[in-house]
Amino acid sequence: MKSYISIEEIVKRKHFDHIEVVAGALGLDRLVKWVHVVEVVQIKNLLRGHELILTTGLGFKDDPSLFVQFVKQLIDCEAAGLCIEIGTNTSTIPPDVIEIANTHQFPIIVFNQEVPFVEITQDIHSTLINKQYQVISDLEHYSQQLNKKLLEISEYDEILTFCQMYLDVQVVARFNEKDLKFYPEPPKGRRRQLYKLAEEAAMDKQPKVAKQPVMLLGNQYAEVMIISKDRDLTEYDFLILDRTVTALAQQLLRTMYVEERKNAEESQWMLDWLEGSHREAVIDEHLASLEPGLKLNGAVVCVCKYQPARHGADTDCTYLKLWIRTVFEQYGFHLFTIDVRQDLVLVLGNKRAGDDWKERAKEAFERVRAQEGTGGKSVSSYRFGVGKYIYQLEDVNVSYKTAREALLLTNRAHHKEMSMFYDDLHLYRILSVIHQHANLDEIVSDYLAPVIEYDKRYNGQLLETLKAYLTCSGSKQETAKRLFIVRQTLYHRIEKLEKLLGSDFMEAEKRLALEFMLLAKDYLNVEEQLQKRTV
Repeated sequence: MKSYISIEEIVKRKHFDHIEVVAGALGLDRLVKWVHVVEVVQIKNLLRGHELILTTGLGFKDDPSLFVQFVKQLIDCEAAGLCIEIGTNTSTIPPDVIEIANTHQFPIIVFNQEVPFVEITQDIHSTLINKQYQVISDLEHYSQQLNKKLLEISEYDEILTFCQMYLDVQVVARFNEKDLKFYPEPPKGRRRQLYKLAEEAAMDKQPKVAKQPVMLLGNQYAEVMIISKDRDLTEYDFLILDRTVTALAQQLLRTMYVEERKNAEESQWMLDWLEGSHREAVIDEHLASLEPGLKLNGAVVCVCKYQPARHGADTDCTYLKLWIRTVFEQYGFHLFTIDVRQDLVLVLGNKRAGDDWKERAKEAFERVRAQEGTGGKSVSSYRFGVGKYIYQLEDVNVSYKTAREALLLTNRAHHKEMSMFYDDLHLYRILSVIHQHANLDEIVSDYLAPVIEYDKRYNGQLLETLKAYLTCSGSKQETAKRLFIVRQTLYHRIEKLEKLLGSDFMEAEKRLALEFMLLAKDYLNVEEQLQKRTV
């Protein structure tokens, strides 16, 4: 199916009875997208390519140099060809023009009799418009047939087979670097040739090969190629390929959505697992029923706190789960999901070695956060807390408990650089326990009250100085540089700190206690802010 017409077809139409192809006969297969009547020489900015030019030669008349310049511009603009009416303004075609046209296989056609340019343009334009309309009509018919099939089919193979039969080309689907599927299945020898051609097409554009990726939720899930045996592919082939890829993406997304919905139905089993009710043998049996041969080398639980896109909106997290699953599976994790108390709980089953699980998980979380807001239309943002890594799957309840604590501590710590992994929270875990069983405000006040009161009374900066001094391990030069003050000012502040805290405040045990109290003060300040927000 061609949406344009070749010069070879045009010269067989009416008004082309008394013509002569004087140059560029090898280029008669050039396609014409439109017809222009031109009587000026400077036309470089007027053409867009594939135009058939009609002229009487008024712009250059019998000036060979202007004629050569005119033809060179047409070639540079990738015009389809030139038709000249001989006798009115031009009597002959210069040899230089013929030589240039033959070199570039640029057709030059002369009318030996006067012809009506208006009727020629009307005839060819009508043909082109009818062809375009037919292409659109055929494309719509193909789309309708494809949409009907989408209601009935259950496998994507049927979509690709339908495309292959419709275009009569070889269709190749690439689902990963090695998994290639052919429609129809070629002989072994031909399969290798097609595989090689597909590899070459991935690196270089070829007229008989077209390819398009299948995108799902921002990731390339597959790639579809069509390969012609004996003809160059047309724009119509590209449009059919585009419709096919869109239908394939819809089918794949529908399949994945149904699977995600099915996973949601197993929520009760998941709840029992998170509560520690299942033993190892029961878990292994359940995993085998989900995916034969699935073997996990441990797991870790992640609790996701998500924010609805609009206040009071019903949140459907199916697409969010689908997006997160797509990312984590690429990093070697098998994902189990369940909604618990308005939180999304993820069990990341590790399918690879256990020593690098955290690095892989961090990369996956970074990818998810980079696409924040796109994982589902009803979700605008989300935060994560990751529990302890467990090697026995029956201990998932331990990881789940620590994941919730990690989410709570990360929220309270409120530092951008704060890790969401429970194992990395260290002192914050100790602070949480102390705060639950003792008056942490009173303990902080015992150590830091003199400095806090001094700063309030004199609008000082001793607390900030103390933090920097401890962070720099007592280095006065580094502390002054960090605070952007001169050394003398720092000496004066340190003297004040010695009077308020004692001259021994930099000794090991007391210094450690002060560092811990400064961290505790930040912890309490953030908790106070959180309480104010909830009032």
